[in-house]
Amino acid sequence: MVPLSRTTSLKLLLRSLTIQGSWNYRTLQGTGFAFSIIPMLLRLYRDHPSELERSVGRHSGFFNANPYLSTMAVSAVARMEAEGAEAEQIERFKSALVSPLGSLGDRLIWARWRPLCLLLALLVFVLGAPWWVASGLFLALYNAAQIALRLWGLRLGWKEGRGVSRALLGSPLRRLPDRLTIPLSLVAGAVLPPLALAFGGTTSSAGPLIVIAVALALAAAGYLRPVIAGRLAAVGLILGSLVFVALEKTLW
Repeated sequence: MVPLSRTTSLKLLLRSLTIQGSWNYRTLQGTGFAFSIIPMLLRLYRDHPSELERSVGRHSGFFNANPYLSTMAVSAVARMEAEGAEAEQIERFKSALVSPLGSLGDRLIWARWRPLCLLLALLVFVLGAPWWVASGLFLALYNAAQIALRLWGLRLGWKEGRGVSRALLGSPLRRLPDRLTIPLSLVAGAVLPPLALAFGGTTSSAGPLIVIAVALALAAAGYLRPVIAGRLAAVGLILGSLVFVALEKTLW
């Protein structure tokens, strides 16, 4: 079997950053998937142009998953290509990966990590940091996670090959969305008191805003996990209020 060299790994990783660059309503990420896997196909079929053309065409078909976990599918399929798996088997394998990678990635990134990064940046901003510091914090946290996910998926996909689904089920990543509920709920509660006072202008006018903020925090937390997340958001709200009251004279 052709090994996955560091150069090829880097090319797969960099190309995965553009997997949605040619998104369309017919194949969704299919064209981007084919573009991502080309470095491996070139190594396998460099001396067989017709087979290279056919393989690129096959991989341009339908594919859709969370873009940050796409490297797992790309590297796993690349390994199957290197092992000489049949085209039909590879297509069935790709189709089977769509749902788990999409579901896990969406719950982890869109429903947990992105809101958490945004709330942390917002908390830093309302506590007095310049806008560029808050924006830089958001970009640094968010992109560090997505690059780490791409690297992890690339390695796991190549290591496990056609067994990557089983490996994904037993990985800590599967439980991470639920674990991120704790910091997300706490930060959601903590950010509301200074945010309410910042928009309220004065402490005397911020009372109604804080009441509304409490309701919003508990409602948002209930979307994540009705009982536990709601309590965590309430705890974060109380802690945030106490800290903000202690710092209010210094900040404003």
